[in-house]
Amino acid sequence: MKLKTLAACLAVAATTFGLLPAASAQTTMRISISIAQNSHQGVAIDTFAREVERRTAGRIKVQPFYSGALGGERESIEAVQLGTQELTFSSTGPVPNFVPEARILDIPFLFRDKAHARMVLDGPIGQDMLNRFDSKGFKALAWGENGVRHMTNSKRAVNTPDDLKGLKMRTMENPVHVAAYKGFGIVTTPMAFPEVFTALQQGTVDGQENPLSVIMAAKFDQVQKHLSLTGHVYSPAIFLMNKAAFDKLSAADKTAFIEAAKEGVKVNRARVDEDDAKGVAELRSKGMQVVENVDRARFVQTLAPVNADFERQFGKDNIDRIRNVR
Repeated sequence: MKLKTLAACLAVAATTFGLLPAASAQTTMRISISIAQNSHQGVAIDTFAREVERRTAGRIKVQPFYSGALGGERESIEAVQLGTQELTFSSTGPVPNFVPEARILDIPFLFRDKAHARMVLDGPIGQDMLNRFDSKGFKALAWGENGVRHMTNSKRAVNTPDDLKGLKMRTMENPVHVAAYKGFGIVTTPMAFPEVFTALQQGTVDGQENPLSVIMAAKFDQVQKHLSLTGHVYSPAIFLMNKAAFDKLSAADKTAFIEAAKEGVKVNRARVDEDDAKGVAELRSKGMQVVENVDRARFVQTLAPVNADFERQFGKDNIDRIRNVR
């Protein structure tokens, strides 16, 4: 009896002083975005983090980082691929540098509107594309949304494609975007997002292009005078996880991560819709001059030579398959 009591006391002491592994050790992972917490991306990763912790009964904690604290989008995606960071939520801007097949999603005027884009991404085409990430060192958990991109600049109102000629514009580090914007006559300057505000402030570039959600979250109204609702590109976003880290999870925890990402997407898209509904009025109230009605057909026509090249690159049938989703 005394021996049993002694053994029990030793076990308690060992656990108390860390001599035995704790039964409920918590794993902490990191997820990052390049813009502010109060944004459509911030609500996505905050919701994801809460859902992972809830669905794993607190065994796995996800720590969010905002405003490029762990680097820009390209750096964060690279870190996830290498395994030095577990998770990121990013626009698809730099993604083609890692998964070239994803380039097709960044073709200008590919999608009719957000509803069309969401239908494609949530359907067979989008799910097939998620699977393409596996061989590149990623587990793509779910498609989110960055939003429909518009043009801003500090020089002049943009009503037609001709108004873009000669403007120095920051673009994402994305070969499809760069090729398209050169087709407009823009002087393209690929740049990581954390550098953009300062570049606009100092006049290194004249303008940039982003969804209203990003323009508001980044406070670009402070350094940009003109906004044109060109809606030239639908910009997806994506939850990415290091493939090896995902593969180590139990089947139940894998499901928890995927379902948590889906919950993050719901609030992410809802915030984009909210920002789109109020964005123009809010940015006008802060002094931006907004051109709401551009001649979309003229913008599409101007890119005809570039689109012909895209059809050769990606296959007209593949592009039409996306365009024809109803």
